[in-house]
Amino acid sequence: MAAQQKLYEGKAKILYTTEDPDILLSYFKDDATAFNAQKRGSIAGKGEINCAISSHLFQVLEAAGVPTHFVDRLAPDQMRVKAVKIVPLEVVVRNIAAGSLCQQTGLQLGTILKQPLVEFFYKNDALGDPLLTPDRLSLLDLATTEQVAQMRSLALKINQILSAFFGQCGITLVDFKLEFGLDHQQRLLLADEISPDTCRLWDQAETDPQRRVMDKDRFRQDLGHVEAAYQRVLERVLGIGQFLTDD
Repeated sequence: MAAQQKLYEGKAKILYTTEDPDILLSYFKDDATAFNAQKRGSIAGKGEINCAISSHLFQVLEAAGVPTHFVDRLAPDQMRVKAVKIVPLEVVVRNIAAGSLCQQTGLQLGTILKQPLVEFFYKNDALGDPLLTPDRLSLLDLATTEQVAQMRSLALKINQILSAFFGQCGITLVDFKLEFGLDHQQRLLLADEISPDTCRLWDQAETDPQRRVMDKDRFRQDLGHVEAAYQRVLERVLGIGQFLTDD
């Protein structure tokens, strides 16, 4: 199924139409951005690595009953996905304090939260993707009350599945970002990607705060060895489980 027309280009992926109107082709780029694209760069091989990791994890989630947009991995850096209308919300699940949660609350980096924290952010680059309160969610009418509740429920379920999965890989899932979309039947599906670009991942074998980082924080914070960290995540993810992708 060949790509036809470019439909959308984001920071990390390009979406193309196909001959099937219900199926899109998602091409994963090597481009890297941080701080709302104020910092830009490239991570060699990132597109193929993130495509492979995302393909694998989508299949793990599908097997556990989480509906996703994943169809198959067409090429090392290309994934076929179901066409969805993205809900303009980023759903963030946090297990350990890091990033903006520390900056905004004063919690110390690495503080284990009493229970997973689910937050909703407005997916709007011009506004800086602001955190939304429940009343602001209702005011902006970005999703129905039922859809917000469903996204929260799915996010917590995904957190349980992925935390256990990454734990088997010797990796701690600190926090992660999810995006959801509605298909032509108005069913809510997990979309976008699940990768070191969208997750904070710490190596359980490392105690040093810098050496343990296996995600895009290595790029954000200029820690170096970004490609090697992404590759280690890929090797561990594909090293366990029963849903290995074809290479």
